[in-house]
Amino acid sequence: MVVNQGIGDPGLCECVLPGHQLKRLYEAEDIAAGVRRVATAIADQTMSAQLLCVPVLKGSLMFAADLLRVLPPTVEVDFLGVSSYQGGASSSGIVKLTRDISTSIEDRDVLVIEDIVDTGLTIRYLLDTLALRKPRSLRVASLLDKPSRRVVEVPIDFCAFKIPDLFVVGYGLDYAEAYRGLPYLAELTLPEHS
Repeated sequence: MVVNQGIGDPGLCECVLPGHQLKRLYEAEDIAAGVRRVATAIADQTMSAQLLCVPVLKGSLMFAADLLRVLPPTVEVDFLGVSSYQGGASSSGIVKLTRDISTSIEDRDVLVIEDIVDTGLTIRYLLDTLALRKPRSLRVASLLDKPSRRVVEVPIDFCAFKIPDLFVVGYGLDYAEAYRGLPYLAELTLPEHS
């Protein structure tokens, strides 16, 4: 592990894996403003006082936690886990449910919270799976949207940031489980042989 002192606050050391480079895209203040924009849009289109928020683990953890802090205190939460990356920098295209929700969503207003919508395959799988359970409404809030990579069209009802085709880490997003804890979002450049 290499300590990179060229990024961040003076005196704050950040560890990056050998050959990896991070370029900051959104600072913590930018992210907080994005979360507030999304929360305001959700509040303006209130689905119900007992909205069920369903964060998709693990990437949406930070976004969901911050979003839940500014949404009305009556919202409920349950978690879904999916996998489509299998530790690499690009989606395998095969979506696997790793954790299902335990709450019935029949006749409920449901908000799926994602970290990033890329190809659209993961969110399409989730929406199709959840729709079979007959929710009253089913919407998507995503921290990031990467429309240039879309393979299937999917609705994104609330989004904090649209980004170009970059590999982004931090604020819950990872590369092989590294970098999730960064308080900002950064473009990750990998060594040529990765």
